[in-house]
Amino acid sequence: MLAMGVPLAAVMAFWLATPLIDPPTLFITAGALGWEFAVGKAMAAVAIGLMGGFLLQAFMRTGAFADPLRTRSGGGCCSSSSPFEGKPLWFFWRMNDGRDTFRREGTANAIFLIKWLAFAYLLEGLLITYVPAEAIGPVVGGDGLLSIVVAAFVGAPAYLNSYAAPPLVADLMGQGMSAGAAMAFMVAGAVSSIPAMAAVWSLVKPAVFGSYMLLGIGGAIIVAVVFGAVFAW
Repeated sequence: MLAMGVPLAAVMAFWLATPLIDPPTLFITAGALGWEFAVGKAMAAVAIGLMGGFLLQAFMRTGAFADPLRTRSGGGCCSSSSPFEGKPLWFFWRMNDGRDTFRREGTANAIFLIKWLAFAYLLEGLLITYVPAEAIGPVVGGDGLLSIVVAAFVGAPAYLNSYAAPPLVADLMGQGMSAGAAMAFMVAGAVSSIPAMAAVWSLVKPAVFGSYMLLGIGGAIIVAVVFGAVFAW
């Protein structure tokens, strides 16, 4: 999307919102934590996406992030800042040059994706194996703003799969975690999951990646504070 000219602010909103909720995880979250939590997480996804997109758009008006994509050799969607020029050739398979270009670019992108996904899931496997869920509970328990901030920063490196996270969070809430801290832990863990971070890092420059992480964790804290207040009320 970035290579084809979609504004970075819109892509940032997509990046932030997509890992948080989808129809299957909505029902899984509702089953484990109740519909209030499931709907709250869905609203948090929309809110964080909109907040991140609008904040980045305002910042870009100062001239920042004019060229967000990394430059990489070997072809593919990110080989230059403007890889698509001229009119699109929709029926490329009718031309020898079109078929050759499609084969070359498809191979380059496949290698690019496999390399980074393999790295992401290797790190994920190490975290799941050597950082047990039982070690997280004592750290993120408690109530108040501090517990929400701690939960967000603990949840960020602790990869939370969208399907496995609701039962884990339900168990943590049973051990005394507040609703706000649970939301921060869940949202920060989804936005900053290893596959999501690896995908963003591999495509864009470090400043854009840093903005993604800042907006994701900061947004998790903000929506968790609001959710915790509403849930308590």
